[in-house]
Amino acid sequence: MNWFLVFVPLTLVAHYGRLGPPPVVFLLACVAVIPLAGWLGRATEHLADKTGEGIGGLLNATFGNAAELIIALVALRAGMYEVVKASLTGSIIGNILLVLGVSVVVGGVRYKSQKFNAVAARSQSTSLTLAAIALIVPAAYHHLAGAHALAREADLSLEIALVLLATYALSLVFSLHTHKQLFAGEPVGELDQKRTRPWSLKKSILVLAAATAMVAWISEILVATVDLAAHSFGMTRVFVGVIVVAIIGNAAEHSSAIVAAYKNRMDLAMGIAIGSSIQVAMFVAPVLVLASYALGPRPLNLVFSPAEVMAIGLAVAISGQITSDGESNWLEGVQLLAVYVVLGVVFYFLP
Repeated sequence: MNWFLVFVPLTLVAHYGRLGPPPVVFLLACVAVIPLAGWLGRATEHLADKTGEGIGGLLNATFGNAAELIIALVALRAGMYEVVKASLTGSIIGNILLVLGVSVVVGGVRYKSQKFNAVAARSQSTSLTLAAIALIVPAAYHHLAGAHALAREADLSLEIALVLLATYALSLVFSLHTHKQLFAGEPVGELDQKRTRPWSLKKSILVLAAATAMVAWISEILVATVDLAAHSFGMTRVFVGVIVVAIIGNAAEHSSAIVAAYKNRMDLAMGIAIGSSIQVAMFVAPVLVLASYALGPRPLNLVFSPAEVMAIGLAVAISGQITSDGESNWLEGVQLLAVYVVLGVVFYFLP
């Protein structure tokens, strides 16, 4: 993955030197974000090792989806609220359909069936369902309240965001303290321990700061070129946010879920895929709502389009079925991927 770091200077040179059209710069920026997100995730993991489980959980919540959060903040400041909401939708369905689907297929090809803690998986699925309800309700209110809805949507979204943040904080207490044995998984083998020797605190902080700064810089370029790139490729803003930006933000970080499934560590794979969707819905989305009061031209509401509401609802429903029995096989992964492809086709053809 480090070979892709060459795209970082290429993106900067192409953008500031005006050496390529916006669609080319957009593609370069997309590739450049992938290795930076990988380094950001790696630094977060090593820093969490130094701070203990409680603070480590908070760090993972803050930086685990940092690439997506930074891209969304840049789009938020530019007033591109369609892209912000679409990227949230894309991250949620991308994690529980694409990442989990590929993980289940990869693990299922190697092992006939794979087992994981059904109680922990159901707990995460319930949190995800709660998050989906909180993101769907504002859209329902928008269509049910009529002309009076517009004046109250910002307040409604702010209050829901505060509820989600409080619930997410309590879910961290549940998974990291009171019921941490459900999420412990299997111990890491000696080979894995050697490969994941922790960095020093200084190195972790420096890498984290550098990666965050570079992701923010490249995100500025990506957002600045998204409109012209989408037009050139015949894509809408919503499709770019739901599919393209979401895949870019998740690519490097969640390769670990696929590797975990390949090693028959499905508890870890499930935790990464479903846990990241929960982070996006219950942490990233509320943070963006709060940040919009300071950064955006107007407060961000949580009123998603009917297509986004449908996508989130269907993704949460099928992932709940897959994770309910504590066992997975390759066909279930194919079914998750099929739903993702169907939703991707729908978003592509949306006007």
